[in-house]
Amino acid sequence: MGSLFSKQFERRKNIKAEKKTLCDLNENCGESYPGSDYRPADRKNWMAGLGVDKVYINKIVWPGTHDSATNKIGIPFITRPFAQCQSLSVYQQLVKGTRVLDIRVNENRRVCHGVLTTYGIDVVIGDIKKFLSETQSEVIILEIRTEFGHQDPPEFEKYLEEQLGEYLIHQDEHVFGKTIAELLPKRIICVWKPNKSPRPQSGSPFWNAGHLKDNWIDTDLPSTKFDSNLKHLLEQPPASSRKFFYRVENTVTPQPDNPIVCVKPVTNRIHGYARLFITQCFTKGCADRLQIFSTDFIDEDFVDACVGLTQARVEGAC
Repeated sequence: MGSLFSKQFERRKNIKAEKKTLCDLNENCGESYPGSDYRPADRKNWMAGLGVDKVYINKIVWPGTHDSATNKIGIPFITRPFAQCQSLSVYQQLVKGTRVLDIRVNENRRVCHGVLTTYGIDVVIGDIKKFLSETQSEVIILEIRTEFGHQDPPEFEKYLEEQLGEYLIHQDEHVFGKTIAELLPKRIICVWKPNKSPRPQSGSPFWNAGHLKDNWIDTDLPSTKFDSNLKHLLEQPPASSRKFFYRVENTVTPQPDNPIVCVKPVTNRIHGYARLFITQCFTKGCADRLQIFSTDFIDEDFVDACVGLTQARVEGAC
């Protein structure tokens, strides 16, 4: 018992120290970078607002959500706090400005996060189609993966193509160098990551795991995650030259050996430092590598942080 108490005390001490590290860095370095003052007039149509003939796919800083379809996962007040990473529906996230969705499914086509499940994938598809019907030129990256420990849903590619075929941007590496205007009316880059089924090949309506990469680490320590994100981003080629999307997640994850295992209080340790991270990207010389930037519980300021940097790139300010 004494050993356990000592371990928990040390962990709480480390968390407190890491939170202070980010707080101090923010006070010393601030949150100013090219485009940081920009606010889109209409987040629902922010891509259109930047000019679809000027916005190249590889210049966009894509605001994304982590575990996007978990707003109603599990049982309220019982299991939900341990798995809920978003409080908004997929449609509400898209309206707020989200443009990258992270969806995990099981063999029954239900959205899940670990062992907990929620509504079927039909709800996600319905939200996406509703948003697309209400906008004209917003492009979405839709990542769908089979959750770890589950089997691939049968005939899933066929289902997705039946549901989204008219919108799907087929797998073609030339897409990275095109403008949104050149891709329209196609508007979804769908990255399908099955566990065992063959991965989509060039020319397919779907993109594969090699086209959306990250270096996720499992930690609840905010400065550790922040520094790891910078380290791995520095190792990437510039977004303008690579033929894959690279994601950085502004999140930390509850750990089973820590008393605090609910998502929101843990991820809040890093949530407010998205703009600081972008500032540090400029300081470290890797701002040209930032591309997909994802978060838990997305809000307007996070979207604006990404859109502002995108606007600066489009206008040649960085």
